[in-house]
Amino acid sequence: MVAIRERGAAGAAVWIRYGADEVREVSFERLGQRHFDGSVPWRAMRSRRGQTHLPGSYWSSTMGTQVIFESQLELARLLLADFDPEVVGIRAQPCWMRHRVKGRVRRHVPDFLLTLRSGLARVVNVKPADRAKDPKVRHALAWPGELFSAHGWLYEVWSGCEPVVLKNVRFLAGYRRPWVVDSDLVDRACELVRDGDELALAEHRLSPYGERDDVRPALLSLLWRGHWTTDLTRPLGGGSVLRRCA
Repeated sequence: MVAIRERGAAGAAVWIRYGADEVREVSFERLGQRHFDGSVPWRAMRSRRGQTHLPGSYWSSTMGTQVIFESQLELARLLLADFDPEVVGIRAQPCWMRHRVKGRVRRHVPDFLLTLRSGLARVVNVKPADRAKDPKVRHALAWPGELFSAHGWLYEVWSGCEPVVLKNVRFLAGYRRPWVVDSDLVDRACELVRDGDELALAEHRLSPYGERDDVRPALLSLLWRGHWTTDLTRPLGGGSVLRRCA
């Protein structure tokens, strides 16, 4: 393994992987989002017989490529990040970090690093609610949060969201790939559908231009892309009201 070191002041440091033969060490004080350009996940996706979690990869419309996850809960957070119009970058397992906490050396690999449209960074760790309540787990997640927060980055420990919201986002994610929808119908929808239309009415407006099986994906694709929004705390259906985003 070839390691390229960028040492700064003593203290916390992170290691970022750029490929099988290149790992770069960066002191935490100097860490910036630029250091993650061209990086790859710290760990390769692992699968073994009998494991309780289900890892995999997800095609992210934000990134235009696959992003790995190590559990279904991580996939849920990944879906929400991909759907969020404020998120413009998603990196899984962005680094390996080490810091001495109360005389003991601690090590940690964050689950996700999100780049926001504002330019801020958000570090996300995903833990089931029951595990997040465990004092040892809380302590293990607290010190990275303190470091990142003091560094000016946002930090989040995520344990889930409203089931209806996640179900709706998961459904809309089926229309995240541009090539699965008719681009002409998408353009027509942008032109003809009005702010405040219910989904069923929007389908009716587009009915002269295509079959329902073609029209609905175009409308749902625009919801995914953030051209419109609707109340996702209720199940999506013909009565869902579409609101045009600014």
